[in-house]
Amino acid sequence: MAGDSSAARTQFFQELKPRCVSINELAMRSSDRKASAQSLISATEDLSALLDRQISRDPSVLDEKLAEYVFFPLSNILRYQQQYPIRLTEVTVKCFRALVDHGWKSKLPKELAQQVLLLLTFIIAGVPGQEKRDPVPEETELESFKALASLVRALGSSPMGAAALVEAKAIPTLGHAITVVLGGINDGRTPAIQLEALQALNALITSIKDQASLASFLPGIVSSLSRLLAPPTSFKTQRRVIIQGIDVLRHVLTKVLGDIEVRAILSRRADDQPVADEEGKILSAAWLKATVAKVKLALASVLKLRSHLSEDVRVALEKLCVTLLDECHQSLSDASPILVETAIILSNGDEYKPTHETSLNDLAGIYPELGEVIKTTIYNWVTSLPRIVQSSEEKVKQQAMQNLLKGQQFMTTLQIDSYFLDDSLAASLRDSATALVVGSSRGHVLHDISSNTLELSNKSLERQDEMRAFQPVLIARETERPTRNALLDLVSNIGSQSQRIRLANGMLDYVRDYDGPSQVSSYWLAFEMIKSTLMQSSELDAFLDFSSAAETSDGSESALQELYAFSVSIIDSQAEAEDTDWRMQALAMEVTTFAASRMGDGFRPELIDVLYPIATFLGSDIPQLRQHAITSLNCIATSCGYPNVTDLVIDNVDYMVNSVSLRLNTFDISPASTQVLRMMIKLTGPRLIPYLDDVVASIFAALDNYHGYTSFVEGLFGVLAEVVQQGAISNSLLLESGPKSVNHKKNSLAIASTSDLGDILDARHIRQKKRQQEQVQFEQLERHPNGPFGPSDHISTMDKGEAVNEEAASTEVEKASPPKTRTFQLLSRITSLTQYYLTSPTPAVRKSLLNLLATVCPALAPDEEGFLPLVNAVWPVLIERLHDPETFVVVAASEALCALCAAAGDFLSTRFKTEWWDNGFGKWCSKVKAEALRSQGRHRGGDTRNSRSLTNVAPLKDISIQQGSEIAIPIRAADNQLEIRPSVKEVGRSSGDSGNFMSTSGLGRFAQVAQVWDAVQNLLIAIVTYVRIDDDIFDQVLVLLADALGSPDSEARAALETIDADAVWSKDKSHIRYLMTVQNTID
Repeated sequence: MAGDSSAARTQFFQELKPRCVSINELAMRSSDRKASAQSLISATEDLSALLDRQISRDPSVLDEKLAEYVFFPLSNILRYQQQYPIRLTEVTVKCFRALVDHGWKSKLPKELAQQVLLLLTFIIAGVPGQEKRDPVPEETELESFKALASLVRALGSSPMGAAALVEAKAIPTLGHAITVVLGGINDGRTPAIQLEALQALNALITSIKDQASLASFLPGIVSSLSRLLAPPTSFKTQRRVIIQGIDVLRHVLTKVLGDIEVRAILSRRADDQPVADEEGKILSAAWLKATVAKVKLALASVLKLRSHLSEDVRVALEKLCVTLLDECHQSLSDASPILVETAIILSNGDEYKPTHETSLNDLAGIYPELGEVIKTTIYNWVTSLPRIVQSSEEKVKQQAMQNLLKGQQFMTTLQIDSYFLDDSLAASLRDSATALVVGSSRGHVLHDISSNTLELSNKSLERQDEMRAFQPVLIARETERPTRNALLDLVSNIGSQSQRIRLANGMLDYVRDYDGPSQVSSYWLAFEMIKSTLMQSSELDAFLDFSSAAETSDGSESALQELYAFSVSIIDSQAEAEDTDWRMQALAMEVTTFAASRMGDGFRPELIDVLYPIATFLGSDIPQLRQHAITSLNCIATSCGYPNVTDLVIDNVDYMVNSVSLRLNTFDISPASTQVLRMMIKLTGPRLIPYLDDVVASIFAALDNYHGYTSFVEGLFGVLAEVVQQGAISNSLLLESGPKSVNHKKNSLAIASTSDLGDILDARHIRQKKRQQEQVQFEQLERHPNGPFGPSDHISTMDKGEAVNEEAASTEVEKASPPKTRTFQLLSRITSLTQYYLTSPTPAVRKSLLNLLATVCPALAPDEEGFLPLVNAVWPVLIERLHDPETFVVVAASEALCALCAAAGDFLSTRFKTEWWDNGFGKWCSKVKAEALRSQGRHRGGDTRNSRSLTNVAPLKDISIQQGSEIAIPIRAADNQLEIRPSVKEVGRSSGDSGNFMSTSGLGRFAQVAQVWDAVQNLLIAIVTYVRIDDDIFDQVLVLLADALGSPDSEARAALETIDADAVWSKDKSHIRYLMTVQNTID
């Protein structure tokens, strides 16, 4: 091996020799150095490449002798480096660095090292006292810092070199070198230069073995590093430079101020020894005191990096804090608070830390005084939290909460207990939450929506994933969500489980004694603490904390029961406590829902107390409460094992209905009762109707007692209308065997043909033949018997006849009408009782009842035996509503009569006949039409004296009104036919409205008289369509509806033609003749 090494060294020397000789000749013998510079650069680069190849192949070949041989020609270049291009200096320095690292190593001559050290500083920063030349290229500066670091490491690797570095005559050179390096750290033009300067500084700190010398440079080093690391400079510095700077700062502080390094000073200070012998020494108690004070200030600025976005920077900073707390525990005891605070903030938990690294928890176990520092730090955070959360910066609030959570976790891990701190924590959490709630309320506008406008669809309360989570009621603004989550994280994980239960109990006691925002905040915090305690796994905590294991397991459930009982009292008293904060009620629903999720099917008995009060919030004026009630009902239904809320309500309908009836029977006239009942009916649909007979009775009793309370009465009739609407669509309204609907619509008489006459005659002949056969059979039965009658024959014949009659009678009894369903009975009862309230002084109530009748008639019509008596009962009051002073009531009465005609059919024939002739119904219809025509004439500005002559006018869609004219003018066309030519833009409507009147000014068809006439036309059409009427009445109806016959597809024409198409045709022709007469008169 020795021979191989010698041969390799010899071969390497043979390669080095010509290159070194060439460089030496060019450097020494050339008179024009600028002319030989390019040749020198090429030769030096060739030498550098050779050194790199050999180092990469076998660096052991290069020893100190070869290094001296190679450096000799290079020294000539360095001696005259100012006369050569800077590129040559750069390549020469690179070759020198390779010689130091792999040639001289620790055997570098100290004289040469001192000279080159000074030379490198001159290359980087120029000669002190001389005018600085052009800036050194970045590459040259970078290579010089690398060579300087290698040189210092080589000196520090040997005792003689380290001693030479701090010799008295070398101290100025060392000081200048440190100054240049610090300048490169702070003012380096590239991150690479800053990194190499930091490497050089780290090498200097390592190589300076003399403690006094290093201490003399400490203030400048710490000051420069703090300037690099402190904001705002650090914001513009690369992450790797910051990490390297933190490591260098940790290195220099532990080497200079480590407890081991200054133990002599610390021992003298502890023993109160006189300091007379320290005069003139650098390392003294006074020096230590002054240095620690300055270092503390520097650390205060550097530790602001704990908010840096880079995880690597925070890890390096945490390592700095933990190292200083460990190795400089006594010397930097004054800086312990800020170091502990930063270490807690930067901690990520011991599970992320390698086992061989020391953590703050380890140090707290070694140094008991650190536990007190931790406690003091957390107390300061606790007391300052209410002030911090009032700032405008959301990130500051969130960081403060996260810091407090980490501090509490440290205390839990270290088993540090303090009842004083617990009391302060409870007050701080309450005050902080209150401040956040108040601040959020200022910027939040609550839009109240009247409960009367709330409409629920059948799917509003179905099980849906988006309906499972409650919307936050506190700190609910979108920009505050991260802050709210941070607070919830703090509350849910703070301390041990037993500590959270104690805090929750204290919060609940506060809720009972106070009110306002602090009450709401305390209530919310208590709920979140109990919820987090019950949801988190407590096996490890219970195992370690034996004294509180029983309290944790039993105390959480008891605390939940206490909180649930208080929540039920809030929900149940919401009707009486009008001044209760709605957020308390929303939180109470959340607590109830959580209790249901914990108890599962066991919560069903509790529904007696909570189901109806929660449902009552569906009628709240506050949208958030309504949404909370919807979510709560969904979650409770799921927790109790119901597929949806409908089944939940149906299964507990007796509780719900009893609660409603109790409120109505105990003179509770609040709108919430009727509103929630209406919503329950709409939610559950027809399935709830059979259970509402007692409620309907209570409603009518309440109507008798409170008929003067308009709003309450309207709410009650709204409930009845909802009952009718849901009952009308019920599948169980009638028995399955009965008809589902009736059709009283009149059909046109078929025209008999010749074949039809033949069929009629054939049928007549068949009937005659059948009667003849029956007559023959009867004569045979009546013929005198051939033998005498027996004594009992007549009696037996009579008995058989009586038996047959009795059997037929019993059959008739058995064929009696089937019993009505409960839904049918309920709707019949409501329909029957509405007749007494159709004369209510409130127009809205009258209209509501008329709409109710229009809805219920088609549902009850299939059972004529039950429906027709109801028609007979409501007819007098219903027909009277046509003369109501309110237009919309008259329109509603007409619609109700239309529905009645379709449902009862010919049963109303005699009633309409009586009304038409005896009570003036026909005259009233004519009067309504005349008023509509007069209204049209007034809007046109014409004379209304001849309004009777305008009875038969063309429909509006066929006649336009010329601007400035008083009447509509038909114009004869070239083909001798009438046509309408509007002089201005035609004002018309679709064919469906052809019978209505409309003017060019005023309200037109929206006028009250026009609306009444539209309703009367629809009523007349319904009468003709469904009810049998006399010919005289038909003729008058035909005259009244003449204006609506213009369109072949009009509903009036179809209904009238069904009865008498010839009369309609004749009326249509006379109408045209009338128009022609008007045209001739005008012409």
